[in-house]
Amino acid sequence: MDDPTNKASLREPCVPGLFSEEGEPSLHGARCTCCNTPYFPRVAACRNPGCDESRIVPCTFGGEGRLWSYSVADFPPPPPHRYDKPFVPYAIGVVDLDSGLRVVGQMVDPVEFMQVGSRVRLVIEPIHHEDGRAFTSWKFKLLDR
Repeated sequence: MDDPTNKASLREPCVPGLFSEEGEPSLHGARCTCCNTPYFPRVAACRNPGCDESRIVPCTFGGEGRLWSYSVADFPPPPPHRYDKPFVPYAIGVVDLDSGLRVVGQMVDPVEFMQVGSRVRLVIEPIHHEDGRAFTSWKFKLLDR
């Protein structure tokens, strides 16, 4: 396993197509133009039971939001998940983005700094390193810290 502090690693998304880090980090989702319901990842049809007509269009989500809730992962995730060793506990946040999407993601900051209601920003960060590559995913960084 490569040294996770090696900043020269080639960055590669864990799941291509779900997000981008060019310019401002963003998640690739969709929104129903009939009822305004946001979706991530993209969907083919609106799942809102109150929607009269499903009209899904591609949409990107990013920027800032608020930490709605969080949980602490204090044990290593089971395979097929990967992580840099030694395992360090981390927070998993439920974030309400200002764009209207509620999404779950790993938090960048240490667990002891988590506080419901804190402002956060979407970032793209490595989740593990392997063979000279940094495998990236979306995460959230506290702004109130």
